[in-house]
Amino acid sequence: MKVSDLAELIGAKKLTEGVSEDREILCGYVCDLLSWVMAHGEEGMAWVTVQTHLNVVAVAALAEMACVILPEGITMEQEVLDKANAEEMCVLSSPLTAYEICGRLAAQGIPAHG
Repeated sequence: MKVSDLAELIGAKKLTEGVSEDREILCGYVCDLLSWVMAHGEEGMAWVTVQTHLNVVAVAALAEMACVILPEGITMEQEVLDKANAEEMCVLSSPLTAYEICGRLAAQGIPAHG
């Protein structure tokens, strides 16, 4: 599944401009503790978090994740989105809860990290 397919599946709005949605999603993860995500982040991961600060983009870029997903319509400040654009990290905002997002990923056969 590509990020563009995921965005459609979860009714997400793309918050980053000019960032490709062609990255392949290899696994999913939900966590808000950045140090934990740093230890468990993987290439191709779709990461669901309510965190919206600059370090989210740094952690996602470091692990070469496919995208960051903000649940429940959460958005990021423009400064953070500018950094995400610079790092070519796609950020999505979905009206669904984190639980619903993960359920839809699992139903499509996207495994948990691992």
